[in-house]
Amino acid sequence: MKIYHAIIEDLEGVSKLFNLYRMFYQQPSDLEGAKTYIKKRLASRDSVILVVKDKKGYVGFTQLYPTFSSISMKRVWILNDLYVDAEARNQGVGEMLLDKAKEFAAETEAKSISLSTAPDNYSAQRLYERNGYVRDSHFYQYELGLS
Repeated sequence: MKIYHAIIEDLEGVSKLFNLYRMFYQQPSDLEGAKTYIKKRLASRDSVILVVKDKKGYVGFTQLYPTFSSISMKRVWILNDLYVDAEARNQGVGEMLLDKAKEFAAETEAKSISLSTAPDNYSAQRLYERNGYVRDSHFYQYELGLS
């Protein structure tokens, strides 16, 4: 398996995985919308997409968005999306993605990586906790919906 930073030539493969990721979170399939979204991210470089390929094709990806911590005066990466194709699960793809994200965050001198997952996504929670992520018990998270 090979892991690397996605580029525009990876648009089709990453878009398919991104569409499956959204469907996992109960969104309707929208491959064209996924392709448009991923193309914008790659073109504007406002996120970092890490992708894993094996002999058969694209098997996993994660997407990181930058933000900053005023308190520490450092960059923070938000690991917003992580998805492993169903046929590639339990083969270490998720671990590879988390390791590469951690390596990238360290290279960019980030303070941390933060993420959220659904309360019932137990397999993801186990993966994150096995890799050193700690559930936040100090802060409440709020959101203001605008659409």
